[in-house]
Amino acid sequence: MRLKTITALAAAALVATSLALTGCSSGGDTDLVTVNGGEPQNPLVPTNTNENMGGRVTDRLFAGLKYYDAEGKAHNEMAQSIESADRQHYTMTIKPDWKFGDGTPVTAKSFVDAWNYGALATNGQVQNWAFAQIAGYDEVSANPPTAQTMSGLKVLDDHTFTVDLKQPSIDFELQMGFAPFYPLPEVAYKDMKAFGEKPIGNGPYKLDTWEHNVKIDMTPNPDYHGARPAKNKGLRFVMYQSYETAYADLQSGNLDALDVIPDTALATYKQDLGDRAISKPIAYSQHIGVQQNVPHFAGPEGVLRRKALSMAINRPQISENIFHGTRVPARDFTAFTLDGFRDNLPGSEVLKYDPDEAKKLWAQADAISPWSGTYQIAYNSDGGHQAWIEAVANSVKNVLGIDAVGVPYPTFKNIRDEINAKTVGKAFRYGWQGDYPSMFEFLTALYLTGSGTNNTDYSSPDFDRLLFAAQSAPTPDQAYDLLAQAQQVLFKDMADIPIFDYNVAAGRSDRVTKAEVTWSGLFDFENIEK
Repeated sequence: MRLKTITALAAAALVATSLALTGCSSGGDTDLVTVNGGEPQNPLVPTNTNENMGGRVTDRLFAGLKYYDAEGKAHNEMAQSIESADRQHYTMTIKPDWKFGDGTPVTAKSFVDAWNYGALATNGQVQNWAFAQIAGYDEVSANPPTAQTMSGLKVLDDHTFTVDLKQPSIDFELQMGFAPFYPLPEVAYKDMKAFGEKPIGNGPYKLDTWEHNVKIDMTPNPDYHGARPAKNKGLRFVMYQSYETAYADLQSGNLDALDVIPDTALATYKQDLGDRAISKPIAYSQHIGVQQNVPHFAGPEGVLRRKALSMAINRPQISENIFHGTRVPARDFTAFTLDGFRDNLPGSEVLKYDPDEAKKLWAQADAISPWSGTYQIAYNSDGGHQAWIEAVANSVKNVLGIDAVGVPYPTFKNIRDEINAKTVGKAFRYGWQGDYPSMFEFLTALYLTGSGTNNTDYSSPDFDRLLFAAQSAPTPDQAYDLLAQAQQVLFKDMADIPIFDYNVAAGRSDRVTKAEVTWSGLFDFENIEK
């Protein structure tokens, strides 16, 4: 990853904002469906894309063994069949006659090579954790690796490969529509970074242009053979620096679909848009994290401070005053729309506003090491987070009597680069939007030891053990019981501070006849009709 200077970022912001203000950014005169977007953090390699500005693009460019419909139900896409008698040993058979955009065939090897690349530690892929269940993952993900490929993957022929897991898994097959499991063409391995700038996929769209910090244009892939063909003439992801600007473009017809209504319009957007307003509970959660290298937040002192801060936040008041009910106070570490969610887990009382208990816990932390300095919360200015971050800081300041402030970063990419490099040096907001409809994704991605998307470097052998035990449970109910126990460990350690779950507030313009929001909060892009 390469950090850009703030000057360069600011210049890009001015260009994008100027285009948006003139209506040119959203292409009011184009046949493409225009939707809001942002600059992806990394080149568009599926195993190294873990944020939704890049993810919304890669999921259009590639097709996996499965795909998820708008309600989160999984269907076969490239898979002819997925067979397993024991949920541990799988035979994957892919459909014939699929090709990548460069004309080369999509084979079993295309999948196996991509998965091995994603898992290998020396490739530094942020989605490496997705392969943790496969036999041999521990060897390829070690530092340094003791193997170059996972022993659990074997190519049988052009259309068949096998996958052996370390133990039975209750949701491995469900994951097969998740981006890290997409195939890659041979050309990708010649220069993966260059490939990510101009990716060649097998999905419903192909990339036409990526004008950094301004827009990404995609048009339908004529060689796509799957069940989610584009019902439009293409997509343009417009990179706004302000959701207020995007909303103004939506209202004027210069933007076709917007998946985040700015908080300044939440009280009126349903009146403004009428039947073009969209509201739906989604699998999206908002957190505040802090890494172990920040003073006062390691060890027992850090546990006490995170619990105190959590209980000093008046979530219901912020949800109502700022978000007008489009946010729901968090009750666990996942999302309230997912199967298995339980809203009163033992330990979850730390998510309730309790000023007296917050002060008591803060005093206990001070007894270990007296507090000094300012509690800072980093957020990206281009994400519409300022109002709620400042409200959280004020709540903390009023309850605990400490200085607390929000610290803006110019762009989402800017803050993600520092979080991933472990140099952010303060608390920070981050969200997790479901990639596949399972509690396992949230818990594995964010809290499994060594996960490339574990923002806080949290590590607990007890949590890891319970998570893997839940994966191998014989029934969903037994799995959810074990996940409940795993979350109790997260509450005990206060791994981070869950803040909100989401009811999406979105909208479409009068130029669009159909635009639905999916289970995760993103648009069902292929089925937007103009």
